[in-house]
Amino acid sequence: MNTPRHDGPVLITSAAPSYQSQLAARRRRYAIMMSLRIPCIVLAVIFAKVWWLALALILLSVPLPWMAVLIANDRPPRKAEDVHRLRPSRRALPRSGTENPRR
Repeated sequence: MNTPRHDGPVLITSAAPSYQSQLAARRRRYAIMMSLRIPCIVLAVIFAKVWWLALALILLSVPLPWMAVLIANDRPPRKAEDVHRLRPSRRALPRSGTENPRR
């Protein structure tokens, strides 16, 4: 059975993404959120006769720049590292030749 091959790199580490990739993702999020404000304002103008809908669209568009800036400036939290440390055993090692569990 043939499995599809992927030519991209395989992720073999749990390291955090680079600063540049984090910044690019935050810029995309900011641009998307800010671009949502324009349709809200245009729709509010179109639905000006329905005052409650126009008001709801305007109220939706007001906090978008503030939220976009907060989300864009927020870096992802650092991962808690689970450090595996060697813990010495308290039991004594068997003396060579005195204990043989297979006898």
